[in-house]
Amino acid sequence: MADEEKDLRIRSKVISESPNRAPNRAMLRAVGFEDDDFKKPMVGIASAWSEVTPCNMHLDKLAVSAKNGAENNHSAPLIFNTITVSDGIGMGHEGMFYSLPSREVIADSIETVTQAERFDGLVSIGSCDKNTPGCLIAMARLNVPSVYVYGGTIQPGKLDGKDIDIVSAFEAVGQHQVGQIDDKQLHKVECNACPGAGACGGMYTANTMAAAVEAMGMSLPGSSSTPAIAGAKEEECERAGAMVHELLEQGICPRDIMTKEAFENAITVVMALGGSTNAFLHLTAMAHAAGVDLTLDDFEAVRERVPHIADLKPSGKYVMQDLNNVGGVPAVMKLLLEEGLLHGDALTVTGKTLRENLQEAEDLHEGQEVIQPFSNPKKKNGPLVVLRGNLAPEGAVAKMSGQEVSHFSGPARVFNSEENATKAIMNDEIKKGDVLVIRYVGPKGGPGMPEMLSVTAMLVGKGLGGEVALLTDGRFSGGSHGFVIGHVAPEAQAGGPLAYLQEGDTVTIDSDEQLLAVDIDDAEMEARANDWKAPNLRFTSGVLAKYARLVSSASKGAITDEPIE
Repeated sequence: MADEEKDLRIRSKVISESPNRAPNRAMLRAVGFEDDDFKKPMVGIASAWSEVTPCNMHLDKLAVSAKNGAENNHSAPLIFNTITVSDGIGMGHEGMFYSLPSREVIADSIETVTQAERFDGLVSIGSCDKNTPGCLIAMARLNVPSVYVYGGTIQPGKLDGKDIDIVSAFEAVGQHQVGQIDDKQLHKVECNACPGAGACGGMYTANTMAAAVEAMGMSLPGSSSTPAIAGAKEEECERAGAMVHELLEQGICPRDIMTKEAFENAITVVMALGGSTNAFLHLTAMAHAAGVDLTLDDFEAVRERVPHIADLKPSGKYVMQDLNNVGGVPAVMKLLLEEGLLHGDALTVTGKTLRENLQEAEDLHEGQEVIQPFSNPKKKNGPLVVLRGNLAPEGAVAKMSGQEVSHFSGPARVFNSEENATKAIMNDEIKKGDVLVIRYVGPKGGPGMPEMLSVTAMLVGKGLGGEVALLTDGRFSGGSHGFVIGHVAPEAQAGGPLAYLQEGDTVTIDSDEQLLAVDIDDAEMEARANDWKAPNLRFTSGVLAKYARLVSSASKGAITDEPIE
């Protein structure tokens, strides 16, 4: 429908019309608006461009492409920026406390600018781990026609004829500590792990969330697996900018797309690809913003019927670029749809259903080895398992990809900080069969649920991967693997049972029984609870203090905007 037949200025008209708004328009004329622009819908282009991480270093150019696409389709676009935090740089020290809170800053900043400027539509472009959920939380809150663009995956690094990546560098630290590699080899890994622009290459959190959002229908087909440096990525941005105008014409908003069925599609793809445990936090938070009731039980329901079929890092062999080379995420979704595992009638940002989009997708290439057949999956069920028991009444999440053993029982080695646990690993105090517990690092206690990639990588590097269980109310990088259980809820800081655990207690983890328990009776647990006193919060002012006061349990997605009762 032509612009003259339908006014698409659903919000910006408050600025575009009326003599009283001449001062508002004067400000926009200073940045390049002319008379005709005020007759068009205003589209915000939210870019998470930054030089602080290779994930996002190229997004400035992609934002310009999105702006060009919007301009060429009768819209008046304006680029604005939001922040990003590099998890890889923040890992293993106090900087990691800021990673998860950055998701909220991203969402809040996009919401703030879009509401203040009265944009009619939105394109958001992100790449690093918290960018995608932050952008989608904002889109769900705003509920104006929107398209998400993923900045794309990095190419694998090369060393001695083999592919390496950022996780290789973390694991090399552990190898260096036990003398398997020398200073020179460690430096070579450091210098070759990250060859350029793009998000970390395996099925880590950034690629997991991008695939989930594509499955949800909030990005264009192929967005999640197209490499960062591919020319197709700029073309995608142009299409995304143009697409907002079409969504305005059709009246399609994010909450029309982000339905319960769409979230189930997202979880299905995450399970099939063997994605990051962070998907639980982020999808739950996105659902909250969209007004969709999504719980850990919904993840379990999908896991039980969806096999793990992708041989992707960290527990497999290949990276996202390899998947892209054999058909990409659309080819995987096409396969899942054929198996009856996706809701094909779900609406997407193309204005078509998921099934209609996938009719145009290529099949997985003949002879490829990245995706295993349904007749021979890596696991017959999804690898991300919800555990419950007297240590996790609200639930915990175990990542079982690459794990053959489903039962682990051993003595608790209890640490109240990642730093102290790291020292114990370095000093060879953690032995085969131990259950390494790192507590008071949850949403409030951390604060910010720091990721334990440094810890898991050191365990793997020391040959203890799968031989030591790691249990925490914090969380794990998508690059973590081994016998790892995170998101224990309620967290220790809030008086969860993890706070009452004592050195030497026997802890049992069973993914088949979905159990996480300590071998003490209810009376002893109650006595310990009565003797427990909450430690002081780590920060008393600033961003992290504010976050700790507001944040919910991990089982609710660690959200900061729970309804006021």
